[in-house]
Amino acid sequence: MPHHADFTANRYLRLAPEVRDALASGRPVVALESTVIAHGLPRPTNLTVAREMEAAIRAESAVPATVALLDGSIVVGLSGAELERLATTDEPVAKASRRGLAVALAQRSLAATTVAGTLACAALAGIRVFATGGIGGVHRGATQTFDISADLIELGRAPAVTVCAGIKAILDLPLTLEYLETQGVPVIGAQTDDLPAFYCRTSGLRVPFRAETPAEIAAIARAQWESGLGGGLLVTCPIPEAEALPESDFADALAQAERDAADAHVSGPAITPFLLARIGALTEGTSIAANRALLLNNATWAARIAVALARVEP
Repeated sequence: MPHHADFTANRYLRLAPEVRDALASGRPVVALESTVIAHGLPRPTNLTVAREMEAAIRAESAVPATVALLDGSIVVGLSGAELERLATTDEPVAKASRRGLAVALAQRSLAATTVAGTLACAALAGIRVFATGGIGGVHRGATQTFDISADLIELGRAPAVTVCAGIKAILDLPLTLEYLETQGVPVIGAQTDDLPAFYCRTSGLRVPFRAETPAEIAAIARAQWESGLGGGLLVTCPIPEAEALPESDFADALAQAERDAADAHVSGPAITPFLLARIGALTEGTSIAANRALLLNNATWAARIAVALARVEP
C-alpha cells in the first residue's frame, strides 16, 4: 500500500527529523492538530495536554507529529520549543482550516491547524493516522445559515484514519452523520454501537459500523485504500467512563452557553471556542478534565491503529 508523499519536493513542508525518518522507514506516525493547543484549552493545561498526547503516542511505539504553520512553513512534528511557543505566545495565532493554509504560508503568520487543516497537511506528508478531540460538523440552524465545517469535506478527501471522541456535542449530530454519509466516510465505533458525543459517552445515535480492535480498524482502512476507493475513515472512541459528563449536566451547560453566545453576538469560527470556554466555566472545570481524558484516549487508540497499519505494509 504505497502512501509516502514526495515531501522533499515541497518547499513549504518541513518535517521534523524524527517524523521524516519514521515515514521513510515505514514506522507508525500519528498526526496531531494544534487548534486544541492555541484555542481549545486554557493555559497552562494546553501545553501539558499537548505533551501528554505526544507521550501517549510514544508509549505505544509510534511517533507523534503535531502540525502547525510557523514562519512560512507547514511544520509536521513541532519541537518542544515550537510546541511551547504555540501554547504560550502573546502573538496572534490564526485558526487555519484548509482554506487558510496558503494565506498563512504566504503571510508567514503563526497558525494552528484545525481538523481539516491538519488532515490536508498530513496528506501532504503521507501520514495515515490522525488523533483529535472531536470533529467539526453541521452547526445547529445550518438549514438557514449553511454553517457546515470544512472538516467533513476533508474527512472524505484525505486518505487517513481520524480518531476522535465523536462530533463536538455543541453541533447537530444527526445532520452531521448524514453529511458524513454523503461524503462517503465510514464512521466506525470503537467497541461501541452508539455514537459518542465528545464529553458524553453516548448520543443516542447509532454508528453505521463497529470494530473491536485497532487491528480490525487497520484492516478496514487497508481494504479501503488498497482497493482504490480512497478517502478517509472516522473512528469514534467513547470518553473513558470515569471522566464522562452526565448528559443532563452537559445539556444544561450548553443551553446556557448558547444563550450567552447569542447575547454576545458571537458567530462563525469564533463560536466553537466561545462555547467550549463557557461550558468549561459553567461546569467548573469538569469539562476541561473530560477534554483531557478523551484526547489522551484518542491518542492511544490512534497510535495502536498506526502500529497495526505499519505491521502489514510492504
